[in-house]
Amino acid sequence: MATVEMLGNQDGLEIIACTLSAQVLAKVVAGEVDGAVLPIENSLHGSVAEHYDLLLELPVRIERESLLRIRHNVIAMPGVTLEEVRRVMSHPVALSQCRRFLASHQEFEVVPFYDTAGSVKHLMEAGLRDVAGIAPALAARVYGAEVLVAGVEDHAENYTRFHLLRRDNAVADGSGEGMDKMSLAFAIEHRPGTLVAALERLARAGVNLTKIESRPVPGSPWEYVFYVDVRFDTAEKAEAALAALREHCRMVKVLGQYRAA
Repeated sequence: MATVEMLGNQDGLEIIACTLSAQVLAKVVAGEVDGAVLPIENSLHGSVAEHYDLLLELPVRIERESLLRIRHNVIAMPGVTLEEVRRVMSHPVALSQCRRFLASHQEFEVVPFYDTAGSVKHLMEAGLRDVAGIAPALAARVYGAEVLVAGVEDHAENYTRFHLLRRDNAVADGSGEGMDKMSLAFAIEHRPGTLVAALERLARAGVNLTKIESRPVPGSPWEYVFYVDVRFDTAEKAEAALAALREHCRMVKVLGQYRAA
């Protein structure tokens, strides 16, 4: 759904599904696919930490972002009623976004599954009449299931931000016109005041810090890589922010420059 919304239902668009995010980006790096669409943050659940790690580790860049309104539905085989359901399965992130509904149905056994739509595919293929999946309504249409309860997410304002990721050496899609956002990763010396100094440099460069995330450095306990999103109104300010960080930080990686959704 996110891929089609971001790229349009264009002729020749082929979507290759993978089980794990690492497999998705392995195909991008190997040139087996042109790009990948992966979630980076949900407005209820928060950030997808694994994807930050992969962005830093692999030679990929963010080329575009989009926001998708997320609606979760309880879906089961045709003819099944909610009273017949004994087990509910879905991706752990989706389950965490539907805590209130699940808490109100203590009779359900809640089972994590590898994918939202995959849970519906599984129960249909296996003929499980006591199992429901939590997934988008599109999954019910694709696999021939039925929506039992619509909109079970904890809050109606539930959005996921997705990135379109390409190989570092891939030709950019478009001229770059309208770019006003940049994602960066940086590491600083483990001394008092170094993070504050880094953020002050961004402020002096005239960019607006819109997000900051930290991830641990493997093998270096209590040291972190910081991920930031900044907004800018001129390319000069973006360059100034980069130059200021590079003077101060022991590592800076540009994860992507793109137009904010």
